[in-house]
Amino acid sequence: MKKLFALLAFFGMLLMSCSDDDATVITNPPPEPVNYTSGTADFSNYVAVGNSLTAGYSDAALFIDGQTASFPNMLAQNFALAGGGSFSIPFMADNLGGATLNGTPILGNRLILSFASGSPTPVPVSGQGSTEIGNTLTGPFNNMGVPGAKSFHLVAPGYGNVAGVPIGAANPYYARFASSASATIIGDAVSQNPTFFTLWIGNNDILSFATSGGSGVDQTGNLDPSTYGSNDITDPNVFASVYDGLLQALTANGADGVVLNLPDVTTIPYFTAVPHNPLDPTNPAFGPQIPLLNTIFGTLNQIYTAIGQTQRIVVFSETEASPVVIIDESLPNISATIAGALLANGPAFEAFIAQFGLPPQAAPLVANLLGTTYGQSRQATPEDLIVFPSATVIGTVNATSVQNLVAQGLSAQLAGQFSVEGVSLPLADKWVLTPDEQASVTAAQASYNQTIEALAQAYDLAFVDAEAYLQTIADVGIPLSDGSTITATYARGGGFSLDGVHPSPRGYALVANLIVDAINAKYGSNLPGVDPLDYTGLYIQ
Repeated sequence: MKKLFALLAFFGMLLMSCSDDDATVITNPPPEPVNYTSGTADFSNYVAVGNSLTAGYSDAALFIDGQTASFPNMLAQNFALAGGGSFSIPFMADNLGGATLNGTPILGNRLILSFASGSPTPVPVSGQGSTEIGNTLTGPFNNMGVPGAKSFHLVAPGYGNVAGVPIGAANPYYARFASSASATIIGDAVSQNPTFFTLWIGNNDILSFATSGGSGVDQTGNLDPSTYGSNDITDPNVFASVYDGLLQALTANGADGVVLNLPDVTTIPYFTAVPHNPLDPTNPAFGPQIPLLNTIFGTLNQIYTAIGQTQRIVVFSETEASPVVIIDESLPNISATIAGALLANGPAFEAFIAQFGLPPQAAPLVANLLGTTYGQSRQATPEDLIVFPSATVIGTVNATSVQNLVAQGLSAQLAGQFSVEGVSLPLADKWVLTPDEQASVTAAQASYNQTIEALAQAYDLAFVDAEAYLQTIADVGIPLSDGSTITATYARGGGFSLDGVHPSPRGYALVANLIVDAINAKYGSNLPGVDPLDYTGLYIQ
């Protein structure tokens, strides 16, 4: 304590020895104001054209907070610093995200994390959204992002016709703000005579195929998009023709702009959150069944080996996590071969089915059921991508399968044992994107991106390599100023929302900055960008 007083006295004497005349006051001068300029660009009337990524869609819905945190709105705030004008958005009615048509719910609410089950689980927020699709808005709107739109939808008359929504002939989001029942998205965009634009389109031309587990058709070679299904891959020549037409329309009056290429959709959390081997032997609902399961599949494995189809072999580990069993439509269907081989075993097969309480007379029935069920099955490999919604399905009993098996003579208990998703019942094609299906997606994406980059050069526009950037997020992450890192890890990485497909607001901020960098480099502007930390990485309610 004496030392403390001595120090205080010393510093007091030091201060007293300095006269007012000798004192030097050091102050930090205020920073020089930045004069933001647009360079050669004209931001006075900015129009954003695209799909859900442009609209600000996240957490499986479109809602006010998400629309406010869209990358076009962030850009518009930057543009306002350098001559940019107002930016209008066709806002939803609330933050629930759901919507009705004539009072009937047709769009679901946004997702939130629920801890009711003890572990965080994405569930729709409760309540009924107050957005009524039939209550059309009066535009025009600068944000022309329409969730669900594919490239050719932007030029399709009637895509915003409310009357077409119930039959799937029109888009409910665009129907809210289309200028007329026969309008086109690109027509409504160019009618505003934009001086600057962004165009990010083409994701849905492959994404719906991928998210549906490849259940659509690769339409490469089919130049008539009116014949496409909702989950089909758009022919690259159709995409190139439509994209060129979009840029012709957007630049007709001399507008400058930015185009973005398409990321590799297989790197997003929707395809990486669920591992190919989620079957835990410590799970009491699975572990005790492993010996019996290996006995059943052991009989089938002998057949696979005999016919040279060892890639179909199924073995469940009692010590490590096991892969799920899946349907692979690229495999030859050997249902008849399996049934014939089982019946050819005669007494041995009859003894096999006896352990399930079935009489010898049931041998043909069981042989055909096993042949039908496992004719195109195999265990998943690390190269297979298990889609995110399968997490709620794997390990559950398929009620439809149970009903079918009971109708064919099996007991309800036995039917249930043979109907466990991903275990005794192979996961259907819609739950898995196989390597062959991934190849179709990759080929189309590569062609689309080649078109986008070439046309960006042809029209002398700024170009953003979103593919490379989002790959970096998936591989190593993007560091932020607070020391954190944005990654593609589901629900924890901060880059993606709870639907596993669309960015979080913080992820959209990264996109906005990527675009700002491209604009500054191309047009000589000095826009500041945005701080990703000003935006959330995850909505918690």
